[in-house]
Amino acid sequence: MIIYGEEINSRLLLGTAQYPSPVILSAAIKSSGTDIITVSLRRETADGSGAGFWDLFKNTGCKILPNTAGCHSVQEAVTTAHMARELFETDWIKLEVIGNSDTLQPDVFGLVEAARILNADGFKVFPYTTDDLVVGEKLVEAGCELLMPWGAPIGSGQGLRNPDALRTMRAYFPDIPLIVDAGIGRPSDATLAMELGVDAILLNTAVAKAGDPTEMARAMALAVEAGRAGYNADPMERRDMAVPSTPVLGMAELL
Repeated sequence: MIIYGEEINSRLLLGTAQYPSPVILSAAIKSSGTDIITVSLRRETADGSGAGFWDLFKNTGCKILPNTAGCHSVQEAVTTAHMARELFETDWIKLEVIGNSDTLQPDVFGLVEAARILNADGFKVFPYTTDDLVVGEKLVEAGCELLMPWGAPIGSGQGLRNPDALRTMRAYFPDIPLIVDAGIGRPSDATLAMELGVDAILLNTAVAKAGDPTEMARAMALAVEAGRAGYNADPMERRDMAVPSTPVLGMAELL
């Protein structure tokens, strides 16, 4: 998988919030096999624990993808992105502009505006968006080279609320990397998304809040791999009626 000119080996991207402890977080990252971890600037600067977490992240060897989590306006998101670039020394940014405090649904109007500003400023933008084709087009026109449609509201664990929309999005943007971001709750959700042809999965809560985050991280990695392999294998079409798997021609006739 190529993202902004860089080859990525793992199709699972992992968030780093809400884990029971730094030790468990580190173990989950390792178990997932991820190449990319998302990090919130807000946590890094909110208290004295930021330096410790930063050392942990660097020691994983993963690519850091800062995010603008919690931003509700274009100005707030753009300012946070610039601060993240200085702190983490990367031009990658996961762009979130939240429009609704209950559903955490993206403000797609602000998202497109912020994406246009940040792309013009030299950022490589990973936009957290809905599965709306028009919004996707506007983001691509604004300079985004990938799209991150939601599967369901952030942290809900509802899986894919609209698989048909993601399938349509894949057909509509055949050459744009699609990363399902938000809503994945179980390994089966990740497999289904990958079978639809998306390129990767970004998740956090499903692993962080599992009874055993390390084992869930491994399960999600296997699920993503299985789903991708299934998609590449070109699965059989669903049928309305049964079709015998054993040939009927040449079978013995009992008289």
